[in-house]
Amino acid sequence: MTESRKLPDGFAELEQFVDVWAKPTVNERLAARGTSSMEEITAFYDATIARGDDILNYLDDFDLYDLPDDAARLMQLLLALVQASVAVEIQRQPLPPRTSFPFHVSLVSGAEPFGTAKG
Repeated sequence: MTESRKLPDGFAELEQFVDVWAKPTVNERLAARGTSSMEEITAFYDATIARGDDILNYLDDFDLYDLPDDAARLMQLLLALVQASVAVEIQRQPLPPRTSFPFHVSLVSGAEPFGTAKG
């Protein structure tokens, strides 16, 4: 991996989504969904879901609690796919209907180190 690359080799086409979607907490990923257009969400969804098996196979070789930075960003993109899939597959819009934004999710257990909310 070169210094300018943010993801592991073989995932260059997903680099364009890192700044918006590769966030460390569920609330930051939710905010990415809430502040993106459906066109942006769908582009991220389509590109990432197409590589889902490859991402899982790549990450399977690592300890979840000791991921290199580039692999951690790839994991964050995979977790952000969950947010995008809700918008694309279920709601067909960035946010739930009749919901004010911003809002946040409080996780009380599990999902560390990628799902906890800061603060």
